[in-house]
Amino acid sequence: MAIRKFAVLGALALAGVSLFGLSAKAEDVKLTLWSLDKDTQPAPNLVKEFNDQHNGITIEYRLIQFDDVVTEAMRAYATGQAPDIIAVDNPEHALFSSRGAFLDISDMIKNSKVIKPENYFPGPLKSVEWDGKYFGVPKATNTIALYYNKDMFKAKGLDPNKPPQTWDELVEDARKLTDPAKNVYGLAFSAKANEEGTFQFLPWAQMGGGSYEHINADGAVKALEVWKTIMDEKLASPDTLTRGQWDSTGTFNSGNAAMAISGPWELDRMVQEAKFDWGVTLLPIPKEGAERSSAMGDFNWAIFSTSKHPAEAFKALEYFASQDDKMFKNFGQLPARSDISIPETGQPLKDAALKVFLEQLKYAKPRGPHPQWPKISKAIQDAIQAALTGQMSAKDALDQAADKIKAVLG
Repeated sequence: MAIRKFAVLGALALAGVSLFGLSAKAEDVKLTLWSLDKDTQPAPNLVKEFNDQHNGITIEYRLIQFDDVVTEAMRAYATGQAPDIIAVDNPEHALFSSRGAFLDISDMIKNSKVIKPENYFPGPLKSVEWDGKYFGVPKATNTIALYYNKDMFKAKGLDPNKPPQTWDELVEDARKLTDPAKNVYGLAFSAKANEEGTFQFLPWAQMGGGSYEHINADGAVKALEVWKTIMDEKLASPDTLTRGQWDSTGTFNSGNAAMAISGPWELDRMVQEAKFDWGVTLLPIPKEGAERSSAMGDFNWAIFSTSKHPAEAFKALEYFASQDDKMFKNFGQLPARSDISIPETGQPLKDAALKVFLEQLKYAKPRGPHPQWPKISKAIQDAIQAALTGQMSAKDALDQAADKIKAVLG
């Protein structure tokens, strides 16, 4: 009896171990994801939808602060505490990729039936590349174009259906539209000494034949001289030097600027606040036939190279990408993909503007990519401020910026 008893107990014990082992295997793989997105933005909602699938993978979401993204994420990587997935601002992507912090997912993308490089706009796709390999997936994108007040155009004898197409036309129209008696400036834009200033100026330099590596090209100098003319003739508010894009566009919405350089993130506010007829056109170019360019913003997804579950993390990215067609409808953000059409909203002004922004995205270029982008951008910002405040000529300011950037590039 004793022997049978122990045999039964032993069998039960073995069964318990076996059942425990099966139970452990049945537990979800747990991933962590860091992002700046709040409740009304994509990341936490995509995470919830992914988790609701109960597919054996669970993602824990953490909201991080803008100022902490790079320092906190790099510290976490260095100490072995990095998340599996993160969303980073596109110009910061190269910093992580170049240091081995992000996982090379080129082979995963090659074998994916969901994520296909040819479906993405060139600019966003370029921002996740480093050394010819893919280290992430574009999350969303945006760009800038020229908003203009059609009612003001009519009032000043300008054709509301013919907004300025070249830099000279922009300056001439701004002169006609500026009305100090009514506190109306011809143009609103941001030349602030931060990333917003670089974001707005770099496309002008690129259209002039320059780049961040050749920021003092003749056409880039011409671009900064145009900005200086606009400021010197008070065609834009003096606050342009200290005001961000949100505030500068607010002056357009309130009727205190006839034109504004800004992005699609303003569309809903524009519809609500602007009490006039308005339109959007592509950024003016140096002269007819010149190369187009535009800024490119928003974030990318990436998997940290320290992730213990890279295959599962990539499945999460595939799911996020599969929802790109809902990006604008649900969150008001433009998908980074050229194969997705934006459904009409039923608001004529907004729908017409969206078509322009989607066209502009074809010419949008990333800032960089370069791991030392903050230093490069700072050199450009300093040049903008020095030239527009009269401390240096546009050429001297950009020559100085070129020297600083050359030292960074090595």
